[in-house]
Amino acid sequence: MDRWELIRVLHEEQVPDALYDIPGAHDIPVQPDAYYFLRPAPDGGWTTGLRERSVDRDLSRFATEDEACRDLLAKLRARPRPPGGGSASVEELLAEGEEIRRQAWEEVERALRERPPDKD
Repeated sequence: MDRWELIRVLHEEQVPDALYDIPGAHDIPVQPDAYYFLRPAPDGGWTTGLRERSVDRDLSRFATEDEACRDLLAKLRARPRPPGGGSASVEELLAEGEEIRRQAWEEVERALRERPPDKD
């Protein structure tokens, strides 16, 4: 298995895009606080792990891309599924956040307009 086959399998299994980063093959546009990764090791071979709050954890090193891909696939399959399938893309989640902020500002502005005047 190579990186591109792994990505195809993860898409078929509806693993959310924001849960994993594979530099050069599947980059996360906006990186969350925690995500799994697969990357070439500086000294050769491959590394998988969990990047959480800018710290690499649960590191595993492999001699081949195939071994690393299978390890990352196993780690992602072992995660509990979020309610509702969790198939939203990063772009959809960001757009949803923008909509929530817009609605919140509208509510604040409405509340300020409807507020009774101060009695001094």
